[in-house]
Amino acid sequence: MPIRKILLVDDSRTELHHISRLLERKGFSVRTAENGDEALLCLHEDKPDLILMDVVMPGQNGYQLTRRITRDERFADVPVIMCTSKGQESDRVWGMRQGARDYIVKPVNGEELIAKILALS
Repeated sequence: MPIRKILLVDDSRTELHHISRLLERKGFSVRTAENGDEALLCLHEDKPDLILMDVVMPGQNGYQLTRRITRDERFADVPVIMCTSKGQESDRVWGMRQGARDYIVKPVNGEELIAKILALS
């Protein structure tokens, strides 16, 4: 299934703007959410083809939200890529155990991000 619609979840408006612009220039449709509650609302309103998930956010963190989404039969087919400043190997392993399909460390390298997205298409 080609990835066209991406839900970008990050509590930093700067990151939302930067990553959204990068993705939109590559032809993706991007919807953003600043926290877990907003992300769940977006997910129910318009199921995306992919979720880019920050980890450190108020309320539910990205690990908790990824686990919740990937274990929900309605959304289990939506791949999640963790996109975070948490760059330790243990962070990556934990993210993958929560159901993430891939993991990228900020600051985001645009070419690397696009390659990871296309690899899931």
